[in-house]
Amino acid sequence: MSTSKSSGDVSKIKVLVPISNGTEEIEAVTIIDTLVRAGAEVTTAIVGEHTSLTATCSRGVKIVGDKFIEDCIHENWNMIACPGGMPGATHLRDSKALTSLLQSQYAANKYIAAICASPAVVLSHHNLIKGRKATCYPVPKFTAMIPGCSNSAVEIDGTLITSQGPGTSLMFALSLVEVLFGKEKAEALHKEMIA
Repeated sequence: MSTSKSSGDVSKIKVLVPISNGTEEIEAVTIIDTLVRAGAEVTTAIVGEHTSLTATCSRGVKIVGDKFIEDCIHENWNMIACPGGMPGATHLRDSKALTSLLQSQYAANKYIAAICASPAVVLSHHNLIKGRKATCYPVPKFTAMIPGCSNSAVEIDGTLITSQGPGTSLMFALSLVEVLFGKEKAEALHKEMIA
């Protein structure tokens, strides 16, 4: 699912979507597709022990990435959006390159988004929620990792956007469009996609 586009437009909104074996495919594809429709330059980065740019997702769907996560370190991102799924979220959590990118994003007060298991398994593990409201897949093993975990389908607290799971992925992706491109663009996509 290669979505990178070369463009002379330096003001293009750039979003990094890290994926790995075990990533939840509905979440990954919904994030990628919706942001591309909005006009973002989306880079899908493969995380983990891979010899190719293909990740086998949680239900066996294969997604081809644009590059390896290590090749994304020196780029600037308007947003990093982490899909969930297990063990995909664990692979994201354990990636030193992704952790470095997320910590830099947090330090710069730039957008970090995560859905399903990733708010708990990835963001909370690396102290990237710190006193902000967040939600995740609503089961005790994940909600216990986020103090004061919200029950909202999508939670936006400053530059942190989180959501619950596959069934909320389109609402989540449209929320990402809204914070990056504005409410009017999100509403137009909502109508176009019959969401």
